[in-house]
Amino acid sequence: MKLLRREKAVSLDDRLTALARAADLADGRLDAEAVSAARSVISRAGVRASLSVDHTAVALAGATGSGKSSLFNLLSGTSLATVGVTRPTTSTAQAALWEGAGAGPLLDWLEIPRRHELLDASGASSPSADRPSDGSGQVARMDEAAAGLILLDLPDHDSIEPSHRLEVDRLVELVDLLVWVLDPQKYADAAVHDRYLRPLARHRGVMVVVLNQIDRLSPAAAERCLKDLRRLLDEDGLTGVPVVGVSTRTGAGIPELRSLLTSRVADRRSWSARLAADAGMAADALVRASGVSPGETPPGVAGGPDGLARPLRDALSQAAGVPAVVEAVAKSHRHRSVAATGWPPTRWVRRLRPDPLRRLRLDTASRSAGGAGEPQGVVGRTSIPVATVVQRSRMDTAIREAAGAASAGLPAPWAAAVRQAARSRGDELEDSLDRAVATTSLGVSKRPLWWRLAGLAQWLALATVVAGGIWLLALVAIDYLRLPQLYLPTAGELPWPTTLLVGGVLLGLLIALLSRVAAWFGGRRRARKAAKALRSSVDRVGRELVLEPVEEELTRYRHFTEAVTVAGDGARG
Repeated sequence: MKLLRREKAVSLDDRLTALARAADLADGRLDAEAVSAARSVISRAGVRASLSVDHTAVALAGATGSGKSSLFNLLSGTSLATVGVTRPTTSTAQAALWEGAGAGPLLDWLEIPRRHELLDASGASSPSADRPSDGSGQVARMDEAAAGLILLDLPDHDSIEPSHRLEVDRLVELVDLLVWVLDPQKYADAAVHDRYLRPLARHRGVMVVVLNQIDRLSPAAAERCLKDLRRLLDEDGLTGVPVVGVSTRTGAGIPELRSLLTSRVADRRSWSARLAADAGMAADALVRASGVSPGETPPGVAGGPDGLARPLRDALSQAAGVPAVVEAVAKSHRHRSVAATGWPPTRWVRRLRPDPLRRLRLDTASRSAGGAGEPQGVVGRTSIPVATVVQRSRMDTAIREAAGAASAGLPAPWAAAVRQAARSRGDELEDSLDRAVATTSLGVSKRPLWWRLAGLAQWLALATVVAGGIWLLALVAIDYLRLPQLYLPTAGELPWPTTLLVGGVLLGLLIALLSRVAAWFGGRRRARKAAKALRSSVDRVGRELVLEPVEEELTRYRHFTEAVTVAGDGARG
């Protein structure tokens, strides 16, 4: 399948807009949880973007005993966090702020009640007793260089208290930068890798991994642990994530970590990088739910829309009774032709026979009269026989085949949506087909000119017969009354009265015969025209009620793939 080429990088706003569009397009088609997650990201991004972008919320997360609270105290230069080996140690998240002016709404959104400002807007450090040392006798604190930092100490993610784990999960979804604090004993623990690190592979740009307590290892062992941790992170999809070995007891690695954090804070981009990663993660969830590759376009239907329309039109024509109507058009033409060109004294007999189109309520008079209970001039239902079981079955099969051809090669959820779209207006098909047949011009209202000429000729032939008959009756009367015989002209050996009578009858029969032949050919011609018009009307119904919903669904799918590609990789062609 052809993939859309994406080259131009797009902004965070465009990615979020694309994600919102992808979620809207996927609504009702894909897993509701994936759609809801995407909309949650959009809502969360809108709130975060409206809060202070001059502050970066950095969370220290880790397991019990990893030393994250000690690291929090060391970086903040305080003893705010309780340090211990019993569990749980940290019960609620707390924050240390460097220049916290304007960070209140952000902390309110993060729901962090415990806050301690270490550096005010003037650059003065807040007094704090018992500041920990980095092991070199200097207070390990970040001052002016960390302006805008909000450092959070989270509860243990493996706490025995469920509320602590829920608090960690909540804040992991909200903070701008994640610092995972691991220790040599549990750095390979599946709990942190399977539950947090691997699922957050999209967030490698806003993640730092710290291996604490390296003072418990020899330099060689510490190096091996760091290399093994690097390998595990690469396997988790976190290639490029900084890994820093530190010791809160000796201060080893602390300057490097401090420099890394201050550079991220000074950059003021962690919040947007976090939201971009969230958008990518939500887009990935939509991709997994849809089973489509980003940028993938649906395969074309063989023959285009016409390739689907032709077999569908044939089946719908059968169900709409088009063959019966076409036959009725031909018969009606012959019926009306005989009535217009037949022997005048016997025409009334033909009129006693019902017009085939009138039987189906497709003649001009029935159309203009409307149906029962309908206003004058409103086209009502016809009297075409209802579709048989076989015809309905063929129609259903044609709809399924059209949907199957259109959805061939699509992922299962979208293929199901296309099939559903093909039948979404199935309840309207029967009435719409009947109305289409009823409103189609069958070309039967116009009377051919030759009918008038043939009818006039028949009247002339009848006049000839009458003249000859009257003449003969007059001769009979004269002979009966013994009156003098009149001069009797002849045509050859036949007297003119007889010639007129017999010739008029034969001429009438000849005109009737020729008219019937012409009527048969004319009926065939009108039937072909009617069949073409009826198939066109049925085709419009099939396109409107079956193929257009299918095409709309395919268009929806194409737009979804485009939107989810932009939201997922931040590129646009």
